[in-house]
Amino acid sequence: MVQTACTLLIPAGKKMIVLEKPHKLNRIFFSVVTILSATSGYDIRVSFDDPLFLTYYSLRGSKKYFEAEGGDIFQGNIWVSNNSTADVEVAATEILH
Repeated sequence: MVQTACTLLIPAGKKMIVLEKPHKLNRIFFSVVTILSATSGYDIRVSFDDPLFLTYYSLRGSKKYFEAEGGDIFQGNIWVSNNSTADVEVAATEILH
C-alpha cells in the first residue's frame, strides 16, 4: 500500500488537479479537505476527470470535505476549482493498493 498526501494553495478563480490518476496501483481511499477558518465563505468544487466542471461536488458552508473509500471508487484525476474570491488551501490524501 502507498499513501499520498499533499496540501495545495489554490488561487481565487483557478482550478488544478489535486490527485493524479494512479497508473500501477488502484485507489482504495481518497479525501479532499478545505483548510479554512469556521467563518470563512468559500465555493470549492471537486470534479472527477472533468476539467470543465460540467458535473461536480460542491464544498460550501459547513461542508468542508469529501471522501470515498472502497475497491470500486473513482480512479481518474481529481480536480478542484476555487470559485471563491480568496485563495483557499486544500489537503488531499489517497491510499493506493
